[in-house]
Amino acid sequence: MQQQFAFNVIGTIRSPYKQKFAIPRQPGLVLEAKAQLIFAEAYNAEPFIRGIEEFSHLWLMFVFHETADKGWSPMVRPPRLGGNTRKGVFATRATFRPNPIGLSVVQLEGVRCVNKQWQLDLAGIDLLDGTPILDIKPYLPYSDAIPYASASFADTAPETAMTVSFSAEAEQFCQRQSRWPELKTLIEKVLKQDPRPPYKKKHTGEQSYGMTLYNLNIQWKVTGEHHYVYAITPLGELAG
Repeated sequence: MQQQFAFNVIGTIRSPYKQKFAIPRQPGLVLEAKAQLIFAEAYNAEPFIRGIEEFSHLWLMFVFHETADKGWSPMVRPPRLGGNTRKGVFATRATFRPNPIGLSVVQLEGVRCVNKQWQLDLAGIDLLDGTPILDIKPYLPYSDAIPYASASFADTAPETAMTVSFSAEAEQFCQRQSRWPELKTLIEKVLKQDPRPPYKKKHTGEQSYGMTLYNLNIQWKVTGEHHYVYAITPLGELAG
């Protein structure tokens, strides 16, 4: 008989990534991606996190809430392999899984209580805004970091030859705004990951794209191996 379990959501991620497109494929690739973990009411108390600030990194167990209702497959096509080679779902970190849960290692930058609301300040996040968190565990370097481990097709961090430049207007916007001091660097590092789907990377002609970071619409063009950010437009009130 198949067992089923119910889990409580202990908190929610407040992230600059408002859509799946352009999120780095693994945590830690863009340290400028800052986020907050906001605790749910039942867990919004200091005893739950007492001592957590003594750890530099944390494991987050979360739900792929945007894709949980889209089903899953025993075979998937990892983007790292160009989207053409099939691998077993349990041999990948694909979002479409029998149980739509994931793991991320994130950097802990601080613990705060704002207006009686406890939160963790995080960096190097790879989670969509609104992601439900199921559990938090400290990262333990002596057991969690295995220097002799091998990882098949994902043995090294993804690298691209992509370069990034900004129009004068986009550059000025980054300089004028003060809400996100690392905005330009965040955009650069996200685009250097080349978030395009694999089949788009084969096109040689100019391509136009847009993504939402915070409440900003970032628009850019791709020509060859170069991203050109030509517009950054606020979407409504400038709020994160």
